Amino acid sequence: MSKVSGKATAEELLAKAQQPMKDAIRLHSFYGGKIETALKCRVKDWNDFAIWYTPGVSAPCLEIEADPKKAYEYTNKWNRIAVVSDGTRVLGMGDIGPKGALPVMEGKCLLFKYLGGVDAVPITLDTKDPEEIIRTVLLLQPAFGGINLEDISHPKCFEILDRLRAEAEICIFHDDQQGTATVILAALINALKVVGKKMNEVKIAFVGSGAACVATARLLFAAGVRPELTLMVDSKGILHRDRKDISGRKDEFKHKWHLCQITNAKGRRGAAAEALEGADVCIAMSKSEPGTIKPEWVRKMAKDSILFPLANPLPEIWPWVAREAGARIIATGRSDFPNQVNNSNGFPAIFRGALDVRAKTITDEMCLAAADSMAKRAEESGLDDESITPNMNDMEMFCREAVAVGMKAQEQGVALLKMDAATAYKKAKTIIERAQNMTQSMMREGFIPKAD
Repeated sequence: MSKVSGKATAEELLAKAQQPMKDAIRLHSFYGGKIETALKCRVKDWNDFAIWYTPGVSAPCLEIEADPKKAYEYTNKWNRIAVVSDGTRVLGMGDIGPKGALPVMEGKCLLFKYLGGVDAVPITLDTKDPEEIIRTVLLLQPAFGGINLEDISHPKCFEILDRLRAEAEICIFHDDQQGTATVILAALINALKVVGKKMNEVKIAFVGSGAACVATARLLFAAGVRPELTLMVDSKGILHRDRKDISGRKDEFKHKWHLCQITNAKGRRGAAAEALEGADVCIAMSKSEPGTIKPEWVRKMAKDSILFPLANPLPEIWPWVAREAGARIIATGRSDFPNQVNNSNGFPAIFRGALDVRAKTITDEMCLAAADSMAKRAEESGLDDESITPNMNDMEMFCREAVAVGMKAQEQGVALLKMDAATAYKKAKTIIERAQNMTQSMMREGFIPKAD
């Protein structure tokens, strides 16, 4: 089934939801990983080695020494990023360590390449020390055009991102914060259009107050959501100004403490059940376990409620359960259900746009531009309860999003290269098409074999 409906039983839907994890073990073992290094220059015969390596390679080396910016011309630095993680907060699995995190990082690199044409290298660090992570990323800068931080636990992820954005000379992006916020905003823009509600009037309940929820709240506020109408829930209940467990650790939880000050104007108390009562929207990024959000809580939400249970790999409530409980629009982070709100619609294009104009940073305004572009592309295909997000196989969406990011970077003065929208679009499309065509060609020729 392409859509969740009453035609399938709960057992059938559950079996479908669990199948990807069963397939993953077999296919990861068959391929021995998902990415590899490939050549992009021609090697006609052994004589070419004198050009690509010694002695010829000394010529571009010396030019780069004299003018470091030429590294972007003579090497792949212009299109290469690192995906850096310490493995402390991986999907819904928690702290599984740097080796356990490696399949996720390889998968991220696969998506960067196939959807954005970005060459990404997985780097998992055997340290949990923020200072060591920051220092390592700064030391990696000469080889990369950008860094994607991934699956780093909070609250240290806030400090790491803030410090690196201030100290690094290349663009730094924390997908769990900025990428998540971007795709959620895009989905919310369209969901509100479907139900006929306004961004500055809706009551939103966040179930979870980790990095993703905090960053999403910040971006939604920038997009027009009113903090005073917003409730944030962590493991100890709704955030409010009298939360002494947070106020006593303001330095450690400064972002969460700030939310205590600006949200929940009425000072409501309670837990997730109370927060959902009367809410127009619930955005959940908490425990990856169906049943975390109860159907009886959903029944108490406002009419035409919007529910985003986004925990991975399993949502906090199954979509069919949420629909039976009265939610009108349900979106998850999974590709096997309608309305996938997944970072994969965001980070490949955001980096494509940033790299193409050689952006020094990735600002919140660039993320807003990406979200708006994403939402508009989905709207062109027609919006309804089960179609609020663009399809991940829509290359046009990635190209337009990259252009929106690149144009905003230039507008804000953080781009080192200048180009018009038409040029940016052509560049992004050419690079993304090449990546996808190369993969398809290798599959046809058998260099990527078909699994049994």
